[in-house]
Amino acid sequence: MVDAANAKPHFDVDHAPIAHLNGECHDWAGMDGDALVQALRAQGEEWCGMVAERCPHLFAAMPVFVTSAQVQQMHAIIAAVERVVALPGWHEGRSAARGVFYGYDFHLNEQGAHLIEINTNAGGGFLNALLIDSQREAGLYGEAAAEANLEQQFLAMFRNEWRLAHGDVPLKSVAIVDEQPESQYLYPEFLLAQRMFERAGIAAYIADPSALQARDGGLYLGEQKIDLVYNRLTDFSLQRHPALRQVYLDGSAVVTPDPAHYEHYADKRNLARLSDADALRALGASEADIATLLAGVPQTRLVAGADHEQWWQERKHWFFKPATGYGSKGSYSGAKVTKRVFGEIMHDGYVAQRMAAPGDRMVCLPGMEPQSLKYDVRCYVYDGRVQLVAARLYQGQTTNFRTPGGGFAPVRVVE
Repeated sequence: MVDAANAKPHFDVDHAPIAHLNGECHDWAGMDGDALVQALRAQGEEWCGMVAERCPHLFAAMPVFVTSAQVQQMHAIIAAVERVVALPGWHEGRSAARGVFYGYDFHLNEQGAHLIEINTNAGGGFLNALLIDSQREAGLYGEAAAEANLEQQFLAMFRNEWRLAHGDVPLKSVAIVDEQPESQYLYPEFLLAQRMFERAGIAAYIADPSALQARDGGLYLGEQKIDLVYNRLTDFSLQRHPALRQVYLDGSAVVTPDPAHYEHYADKRNLARLSDADALRALGASEADIATLLAGVPQTRLVAGADHEQWWQERKHWFFKPATGYGSKGSYSGAKVTKRVFGEIMHDGYVAQRMAAPGDRMVCLPGMEPQSLKYDVRCYVYDGRVQLVAARLYQGQTTNFRTPGGGFAPVRVVE
């Protein structure tokens, strides 16, 4: 933890309950908006204008406060998941690469921290680093939930992915790959990643996978040989992208994250195993890890059409997610699902996760009434190590970056 800051003396916040900190709009507990604007403009007027036009609700108006105990529980859950995934019998096969920017997403409430899903190509790492760095000198109450020198941490992460496959051979070129990347909502983040690599002397390109070719024992973008692919695709198996799948399988280029990372962590059917004591014992998990996971992973079950009537009767207690979905697409709160959609859920490869309420954060914007937004907390993790913790503020069923005052928010840790 870094940058501990003192509160203004007129209010004794040292013992203020976390619900009070998140439930009010105190001036001393807010962000330095001018510092954020300055950090955005430092990326160039064109980049800043792109963010304002495409992503007007990318950054939240307020920080989110969490307790050190909540942070400790999130770290414990992540560590337990990592140990279980490493056990023989979890899944067959694993690549040398560890997988960059895992996102462990949590709901925090009075019952503790609840792991709602794991993402293996989590967006927002570079954007949150920019946000966090803009606030390091702002004197915010609490401590930043992030490592120092995040850019160096990120560079070391990508270089380690390359080193695991190629030893001391220098990493020379990177392709940041997504379908039609310039049309992606988080395209501004791709530009941040590209600039980071270039500052380190690594050639970096943003490319559609259709522009890549596997030939001559390597991966090429035109005549440029690509050493490493920073994979932002949602085709997790790479079945629709044969050139990338070929170099991933034959090892002629490093692809991170890769299909094995998704299979081991992000497929939501894994949550059913992580919340099943008998399944965990059968794998050989320790009783301590089993207790940590049962307390921190909401019960998750595979949905079976044969149980149609029972699921319908109990639906209000569950949140339904496609097992191989992403970005909240096709996810439904059981309390709001219609009969028609429920029928589709019963036959379309879903999991059901017991409801774990997200936290609430009061947000105050000039000229508007205070409003209570939901938030979730994402731990960005590499090789089991938490690099930074960020929150997402939103209204509605899932995070959406469409809410005034919502978006990515810095997390501040208090006792």
